[in-house]
Amino acid sequence: MTKIAVLVSGGGTNLQALIDAQKENKLGGGEITLVISSAAGVYALERAEKAGIKAITIARKDYTDLSDFDSAIESSLSENKIDLVVLAGFLSVLGAKVLKTFKDKIINVHPSLIPAFCGKGFYGLKVHKEVIKSGVKVTGATVHFVNEIVDGGKIILQKALDVLPDDTPETLQQRVMKEGEWVLLPKAVAMFCKGEIV
Repeated sequence: MTKIAVLVSGGGTNLQALIDAQKENKLGGGEITLVISSAAGVYALERAEKAGIKAITIARKDYTDLSDFDSAIESSLSENKIDLVVLAGFLSVLGAKVLKTFKDKIINVHPSLIPAFCGKGFYGLKVHKEVIKSGVKVTGATVHFVNEIVDGGKIILQKALDVLPDDTPETLQQRVMKEGEWVLLPKAVAMFCKGEIV
């Protein structure tokens, strides 16, 4: 069994997509055994609790030094013998220690077609605002491996979606989540757990 940790910072909609996939045995033999939140009191923690998954908070604001925060996350992942780390709306950048210990074992979901609308500062609604402002007709979602470059790791899966003429950043965000992120993330996790991506 592949032990999966999901790292979150907010509502946990992508976490819920993974929990739902797990209930339907669609994670390729993987199991979510740990949820780590970078902020206390977020709804994602409640989702984990409801699903009977161990959930802890390692609050970014409690650490003045990023390397200490990084060490705390790395220790927790290692203690729980995690095989795959999934960033699902995790708003902190991982440091060198986690990246080294879990090299090629960390995946992230991003709400655009990388390499467009990605990198530092591109997350959440900001991405969709920029997509609409730019006038592009196609956007989407990407699941990729995580390395030291923000959104710069090898692409695993992508799904393109049309930007509709009457889209607002909010309507676009909802569609990209429902038809892109929530579909691709469980699929990529299953592929990893089955050894189909290395």
